[in-house]
Amino acid sequence: MGKTMDLTLYLVTGRYDFSDEKFLAVIEEACKNGVTLVQLREKELVTGKFYELALNVKAITDRYRIPLIINDRVDICLAVDAAGVHIGDDEMPVAVVRSLIGAEKILGVSAKTIERGVEAEKAGADYLGIGAIFPTKTKDTPLTSKETLKAINEAVAIPSVAIGGIKADNLTEFRGTGIAGVSIVSDIMLAQDVGEKVRSLKTKMNEVLEA
Repeated sequence: MGKTMDLTLYLVTGRYDFSDEKFLAVIEEACKNGVTLVQLREKELVTGKFYELALNVKAITDRYRIPLIINDRVDICLAVDAAGVHIGDDEMPVAVVRSLIGAEKILGVSAKTIERGVEAEKAGADYLGIGAIFPTKTKDTPLTSKETLKAINEAVAIPSVAIGGIKADNLTEFRGTGIAGVSIVSDIMLAQDVGEKVRSLKTKMNEVLEA
């Protein structure tokens, strides 16, 4: 799959209290209707279960030719041959992760400051996840202003996605910030009609990116 990646509408999974069947069904519905990247994010699962779940999710993302990114776990990424890995501030150094996953896999890195963004790019990141932009229950983290978001994008050459509390009704606030897309968790995972939600987010996001 090489390094081709479309960051427009990036689904980051949330487990909530879903059964495996429901969880996989939501991901499939999202893939079928236009998400461009899927990140499997599991903080609680033991390794064996995470591995099994990653294989099941990868079967779906492969079917729709969407890259699967694994959050934090380089071992799981390599074990299931996912398209890449996304690491936060408290993981291994970016350069070490790059050396472990090799040149071909996608490496995403969370950044809240210009320094972190520039450093991550130099160390081999392919894209940045910048945020949280809005308050979110998914991550307990200080907010990143839209000014900082824009400044990070101006300081690096690699693309970025905005993350944190992003919903259909605040997408237009990203006009002119230089992002390549948005990462969304609950607005997709908890949507009553996942397909319809993804299609409308995609349409709105394309308008924002063209503006």
